[in-house]
Amino acid sequence: MTPRLDTKTRILDAAEKLFGEKGFDATSLRDITAEADVNLAAVNYHFQSKDSLIDAAILRRAEPINSKRIAMLEAAGPHPTVEQIVEAFVAPILEHDEESMAMMMARVLSSPDVIQRVFRGTMQTLADRFLDALGVALPELSPRERMWRLHFIGGAAAHAVTRGPMLRELFGLDFRDRKLLIARLVRFAAAGLRAPEGR
Repeated sequence: MTPRLDTKTRILDAAEKLFGEKGFDATSLRDITAEADVNLAAVNYHFQSKDSLIDAAILRRAEPINSKRIAMLEAAGPHPTVEQIVEAFVAPILEHDEESMAMMMARVLSSPDVIQRVFRGTMQTLADRFLDALGVALPELSPRERMWRLHFIGGAAAHAVTRGPMLRELFGLDFRDRKLLIARLVRFAAAGLRAPEGR
């Protein structure tokens, strides 16, 4: 017999599923309590507010990925190559082939208030670490240019995660071989990072 998940995990699982399927605004706390088979008091006890629940559902997925990103960057040593920096940034997210995470990421990217709150709370420090590493590897690039290019790389990775099924259907691109996908994105992004800075 499979043991019943604890209340907090059931709430997070239900929230992730429904936020991915319906979006943040269209999902009510009552929808989540019905899906998780808990009462509203349990949601209020564990998360206090809907915004806190949204953040917790996102961070449950993001924190292990970001920890792996930092670990890979640190493992590359004090002078990582451009390819090592890019791989550390994109591989941990592209290695996941879970539809629920892809749906949730798509909702985050289409919700400016949520993405600003999450970025300011957790992603700024991560971005700064990678920008510093790029400054060591590519000192000829200005800080502003490094920021733009890291932003483009993040966008490409997010596109691959959230639009994989559509790209398979429209263009016949196979996203199931994650190692090959990562290698392709690393080559592409490294070439872009090494391009001369223009006006």
